[in-house]
Amino acid sequence: MSVLNRAKTDGMGLFFMGFSLPVILLLTLPLIEMAREPTVAMLFNTLKDREVMLAIARSLGFSLSAGLLAFVLGTPLSYLLARRTFPGKKLIEGIIDLPVMIPHPVVGIAILSLAGRTHPFGRFLADMGVQIMGTPTGIITVLLFVGLPFYVNTVKAGFESVPARLENASRTLGAGTWDTFRRITLPLTWRHMVLGIIMCTARAISEFGAIVIVAYHPMTAPVMIYERFTAFGLEYSQPVAVWLIALSLLLFVALRMMSRSAVQYQR
Repeated sequence: MSVLNRAKTDGMGLFFMGFSLPVILLLTLPLIEMAREPTVAMLFNTLKDREVMLAIARSLGFSLSAGLLAFVLGTPLSYLLARRTFPGKKLIEGIIDLPVMIPHPVVGIAILSLAGRTHPFGRFLADMGVQIMGTPTGIITVLLFVGLPFYVNTVKAGFESVPARLENASRTLGAGTWDTFRRITLPLTWRHMVLGIIMCTARAISEFGAIVIVAYHPMTAPVMIYERFTAFGLEYSQPVAVWLIALSLLLFVALRMMSRSAVQYQR
């Protein structure tokens, strides 16, 4: 009987593997082909291009800035959603997920609509010396908008994984709310926070649609890839794309390592 069950299980596994293969090929073949076409000389010559290095550095720097801002602004909201029940909570959770579903050019248009000089808030920002359109501030705002859901949901799951009884016991023993958060909750969830920052950064580094509307310049790597493709074709855009993929791969390797570390720590 066990041999029969094993045979059925193996058969089902082979069936699923057969259907999984086209998906794996769909995800990998285009990237492999793009990485194969540029020669090693072309890739290293691209690294010598100052404009390319500046664009990649901007993408990484702006994305990390968005990730750190997500940490500052998103952590209190994550804790609130994980530990409190209040009217409209489901609506807020839906709003947080909304940037994942909105077409990204719409994100850029929405931000400019709010920050434009014809809007009272836009005039307020202008009076404060804050400019959104065509500035690094605008780019970071866009990247924070699209990356924040990944941080909030990751850290919310981290807070939910901490048993509430540990916090309650800490308060019963005389610790205040802030001391409980600092000594109990934070040490148990900091890995999720780092994971959330990496996820937010990884999502932000690939953003294109909203950036070209809010701030075409200073040019980030995705915008440069698009410009070189439209102006010169595949030969000049592929090497930049390969380096951006390599950078994204490094981020996701870090993501997987942090994810594994968080799971092992919880165990």
